[in-house]
Amino acid sequence: MTKVLCNVHKLWLLGIILLLLAACDQSSDHSYQPSLSNETPLPASEYVVGIHPLHNPQRLLKVYGPIVDYINARIPEAHFKLEASRNYEEFEKKLYAGQFAFAMPNPYQSVQSLQHGYRVFGKMADDDNFRGIILVRKDGGIREVTDLKGKAVAYPAATALAATMMPQFFLHSHGIDVNRDIDNRYVGSQESAIMNVLLGHVAAAATWPVPWKTFSQQHPEQAAELEVKWQTDALLNNGWVVRSDIPQAIVDRFAEQLFSLQDTDAGREILTRVPVSRFEAANDETYRPVRDFLEKFSATIRRIDY
Repeated sequence: MTKVLCNVHKLWLLGIILLLLAACDQSSDHSYQPSLSNETPLPASEYVVGIHPLHNPQRLLKVYGPIVDYINARIPEAHFKLEASRNYEEFEKKLYAGQFAFAMPNPYQSVQSLQHGYRVFGKMADDDNFRGIILVRKDGGIREVTDLKGKAVAYPAATALAATMMPQFFLHSHGIDVNRDIDNRYVGSQESAIMNVLLGHVAAAATWPVPWKTFSQQHPEQAAELEVKWQTDALLNNGWVVRSDIPQAIVDRFAEQLFSLQDTDAGREILTRVPVSRFEAANDETYRPVRDFLEKFSATIRRIDY
C-alpha cells in the first residue's frame, strides 16, 4: 500500500513538472515576437525633382544630379529623384500636371505653376545673368538689328523667357515687327538654337548666358565663329517651386540644404558646375516684376497666358 501511494505521489510530481515546463515553453513563445518596425525601416518617401531644359537631358543630369545627391545624403527620411525632360513642351506638361514635387522652372513657368498647385519657395541668385543674348555669325553680315528683316531667328521654345520672350521684346523695341519681319523658329533647346546659327540655318539665335558659356567652354573653336551681338536687360532668375501637398517639414529640410550649398566645399564645387553663386529664398510675390513683363509682352508682341 505504501509502495502504491509512493508511485502515485511520483506520478503526481511528474505531472506538475510537465505542466510547469509547458507553461515555460508557452511563455517563451509568447515573449519572442520579432518587431519589423524596429528592425526593418520603412521605405523613404520619394519626391520627383524637375529642372526645366536649361541643357539637353544628359548635360542637365550631369549638372543638377550632384545637387539632388547632396540633398539625399543629408535628408535620409526622404528620397529625391531628378527627372530631365527632352524639351520645354514635355517639361511644362509634367509641371502643370503636378508630376514634380519640387521643380526649378524658368520665371515664366514659375508664374504659370502657381495656377497648377505650386508655390515659390526659392530661386537662383545672380539675377544679372538672367538676360537674353542674340548670337550671329561673325561673317554673317548682320550689323544692325534691322538687318534681320526678312531673315530667320532661332529660339529654344516659345515659352523660354530669357532666351525667347526677352529677345523678341528687344527686337520689337529696336524696329522689328516680330510677327511679320522675321521667321521665328522654335528649335527645342538652347544648344539647338546655338547650332542653328553656327551652321548658317538662321541669321541669328537667341539664348542666355549660361548655355552660351557652357558651349564656349566645350567648343571654343566653333564658338569663336560667333559673337554676342546684342543683349537684353536683366530680369529675375529661375525659380524653385514646390507642390502644395508636400509636407512643410520636407520643404524646410530641402530648402535648408539647397540654400546652404555655398557654405561647404562640396557644395561650392557643385554650384560651380551650374554655374551660380547660390540659391536663395523667395516667394510668389518675388516674381511680380516677371508678371509685369509678361503683361507688357502679351500686349505688344504675342498673346500668352500668365
